[in-house]
Amino acid sequence: MSGGRSFSIRHAVITVLGTGYAPFASGSWGSLASCVIFAAIAWPMLMAGMPQWTLDAVAIFGVLAAAHFSVHWGDWAIAEFGRDDPKQFVLDEFAGQWIALMILPPVALIGFWGFATVFASQFFLFRVFDVLKVPPAAQAERLPAGWGVLLDDLVAGAYANLVGQALWRLTPLAAWLGLAG
Repeated sequence: MSGGRSFSIRHAVITVLGTGYAPFASGSWGSLASCVIFAAIAWPMLMAGMPQWTLDAVAIFGVLAAAHFSVHWGDWAIAEFGRDDPKQFVLDEFAGQWIALMILPPVALIGFWGFATVFASQFFLFRVFDVLKVPPAAQAERLPAGWGVLLDDLVAGAYANLVGQALWRLTPLAAWLGLAG
C-alpha cells in the first residue's frame, strides 16, 4: 500500500484477500487462494447433489465479476502501485484460475483426494500457461490498463482448461481416477 493509504475493499478484491502482497510469487499465491475459494464453493455444492451446471454458473459469475473489476480498477491499480502489471494485482489470476477450473468432469464423485488431485493439477497447468504467455496471451498483455492485466490470464486459463479437459476425460489418468466413462 503506497503512500500510507489504508487497506480498502478495493485493495482486498484486487489483491485477492491480500495474497498479492506475498513477498514472492504473488501470482501463484493469488491463484492458490482462488483455487481454495473455488473448492470451498464447489465441494459442498457437488456433495449436496447440486447439478454441475450450477457450479459452472457460479464460476462464470465469478470470472465475469473478476474481469469487470480488473478492467474497472486497472488504471487505478497501475497508478497506485506504479507498474503496468502490478504484482499486487492478482484479481486477474483469480479470473484465469477459475476458467481453468470450469466445466471439469464430476470430480466430487471420486472423493476428496481425486477432487484435490484435479484441482492441484489445474492450478499447476494455469501457472505454467500464465508464465509461458503462449500466444495470444503475450499479445493480450500489451493491451492498455486493466485489459492488458486481465486478458493474458484469461487466455492462460482457457489453455489450462483445454489441457485439463483432455487430461481428465481422455487419458489413463482419467481412467485411474474413475473419471473416464
